[in-house]
This record gives sequence, structure tokens and C-alpha cells, in this order.
Amino acid sequence: MKTLEISRKFRKEMQDALKADRFDHTLGVAYTAANLASVHDEDVQKALIAGYLHDCAKNLSHEEQMKVCKKYDVELSDVEKRNPSLIHAKAGMCLAEYKYGIDDKEILNAIRWHTTGHPGMTKLEMIVFIADFIEPNRKPLEHMEIIRKEAFKNLEACMLIILRDTLNYLHNIDKECDTMTQSTYDYYKNLCDEKE
Repeated sequence: MKTLEISRKFRKEMQDALKADRFDHTLGVAYTAANLASVHDEDVQKALIAGYLHDCAKNLSHEEQMKVCKKYDVELSDVEKRNPSLIHAKAGMCLAEYKYGIDDKEILNAIRWHTTGHPGMTKLEMIVFIADFIEPNRKPLEHMEIIRKEAFKNLEACMLIILRDTLNYLHNIDKECDTMTQSTYDYYKNLCDEKE
């Protein structure tokens, strides 16, 4: 299947599967990821597909997302079980592979890690993670202008700013944080400190 046909296929499937505002976000992530990929010498097609499918499980209830993960033997942490917003990435990875036919591990991992990140992310994983945060439909959070500029210059530095702001936000609203997010922040903090 040609690149344009693949893009149209996933765009149409997500338009049918997601609510209108979630689909708008999905388009924003897909196009932002593709732009970041072109700037950072990454596969634009993979970035576009991962962007289209990153939230493909968002239309499912918390219970349905957990069932998808269980069906495909994807382990969930206690934090994920208590926080529905964290599970959709793992469930989305499963749907991308088994419902939408994605067999590319790089794309699947970019979907899998777009919420918490993980230490030592690939370029594609960082691109989808960042695109999810900075796409044009996102409400203007603190430091958004700085983050958007940094995204097109230095992926690791951009990751650090997003993770720092995310941890501060979760702490300020007294919401439980996935330990992977903290580990990812620590990794990029050390990496950026070493490069200075």
C-alpha cells in the first residue's frame, strides 16, 4: 500500500473510532510528529502512523482497555490500574498491532510509551511523546512556547522540560505519578547535565 493510501486509511479509521475533539487532537499529533520527524531525520511515514494511532484506545472505557491488555498479556502496574489515563497507551499498542495490522515494533513502541516515556527512548518514541504534548490543539500550558521551540532543536532537552513540568503539575494537584515518568525524568536530567 502506498504512503498516501496508508495515511488516508488510518485517518479515516480514527475519524470513525474517536470523538470529534479526540480526532482533532489525533490529527494535530500526526502532523506535528511528521514535521518533527522531517526536522530530526526520522522516518516521516512511521511518525505519521504512530501519531494517527497513538490514542486509538481512547474510545474504550477503562475496563475495556484493561481487558485488551489482559487479552494480549500486557502487564499493568498498580498505578496504571488506579489511573485510567495511563492504560490507553498499552491498550493502543495492542489495538495498533492486532486490530490495525501494524507489525513495525518502532511504531508500536512509540504508541506504547507516548504517555509516560521511558529511559533511553528512541528518536521516534520521543517525537510521538513530544508531539502529543505540543500539537496545536493543546491548551497553552506553562512554558509551551519554549517547549515548542525546543522540540525542533533538541529532542532530549525538550523531553526534560516536558517531564519536569508534568511532574510539577502532578505534584501540585496531588495526583499519583507513574514511577516510569519519574525514572524517565531522572534519565533525561542526567543526560542533559552530562552534555552541558
